[in-house]
Amino acid sequence: MCLRPLDRFGLSQRGQSGSTAMASSSRRSRGGAMYAPADEMQSQDDVLRGHLAMEPEEQVQEHHDPLSALENEQAQDAVRLYLREIGRVALLKKADEVRLAKAIELQRLIQNAQTDEEERVRVESDPEAAFEGLDLSSEQIASILTWTAPNLQPYLWLGEESRRQMIEANLRLVVSVAKKYLGHGMSLLDLIQEGNTGLMRAVEKFDWRRGFKFSTYATWWIRQAVTRAIADQARTIRVPVHMNERISRYNREMMRLSQVLGRDPKLEEIAVAMEMSPEKVEEIKSAIRVPISLEKPVGDDEESMLGDFVEDESHDLEELAAKGVLRDAIDEVLDKLSDREAGIIRLRFGLSGRRPQTLEEVGGHFGLTRERIRQIEIEALRKLRHPSITRKIKDYLD
Repeated sequence: MCLRPLDRFGLSQRGQSGSTAMASSSRRSRGGAMYAPADEMQSQDDVLRGHLAMEPEEQVQEHHDPLSALENEQAQDAVRLYLREIGRVALLKKADEVRLAKAIELQRLIQNAQTDEEERVRVESDPEAAFEGLDLSSEQIASILTWTAPNLQPYLWLGEESRRQMIEANLRLVVSVAKKYLGHGMSLLDLIQEGNTGLMRAVEKFDWRRGFKFSTYATWWIRQAVTRAIADQARTIRVPVHMNERISRYNREMMRLSQVLGRDPKLEEIAVAMEMSPEKVEEIKSAIRVPISLEKPVGDDEESMLGDFVEDESHDLEELAAKGVLRDAIDEVLDKLSDREAGIIRLRFGLSGRRPQTLEEVGGHFGLTRERIRQIEIEALRKLRHPSITRKIKDYLD
């Protein structure tokens, strides 16, 4: 079976099992990578040695349906093989990360220009700005602007190879993050697989111009991918990961107190048992409640929908913006709208440091009816769906 280069390190599509993908690892990273300082290499190697020294039952966490003895042994072997293989890949110095990130950015720029006429016009109209910082000579830029396959292929290949090196050099980081989430209902193989998807996303979104070390940036994306996978597995409707733990504890205390008291416990009694305030317990109860449709008619005329009176929290953008990842991209995108349209979008989605507001609240701010605000919002969102705009932020909204 012929696997793509990244499949050998467990970066296959989700349809392939983690153990199969990881067991296929077979060769070392090649070319371009430089060894990091000894102390940094030592710290990441310690992660691998510590894991290899684990007892089998610690190393591979079983699901609710126990694995057979044979499957369990195969999973353990896959983990050991995978860790040994990624341990052979050289870590990157910061200068190497920048070099690889530039090659990836150039590849992405070329690919976007090939598929988007507006992007190509932008590049051709001001190539100096488009290729700024990418270490290209005038001759190289002129060669790229011919848009011919023979001239573009070397840069496209270099970008793909740089992406591979960046990913493979940071697979140990994924393991170190994934290990922290053992015991949450997913095996280590699956946690690593999910973490690898976060690593791949980090490689695509990394902005070398900000001066951050890649591992610092990637850790957030890896953790997000792992925790989201755990939450998705546990519940059909996604809730914050920390809330899953509180819900489990709430259910245990409810059952225990019901047996002790012979009746359903009161909110205050549960709060005392959980050492929380009644308000916190009420938040947990809210997360458990059965949802109802936002399309449910309300009022005597039944023309209004329940969703008209509920804050729109579908895109938790402020959380990302607060981390310095998305704020600049949001401002750049909203500049494409009129002042009123941008203001409505900011208020509806909570992009100005406030909570998301309902149609009625936004209407009161602008002196417009709820229906008019809805119309303006729809038109603004339609403008923001243009490929040249959505490309800037769509990855953050998945």
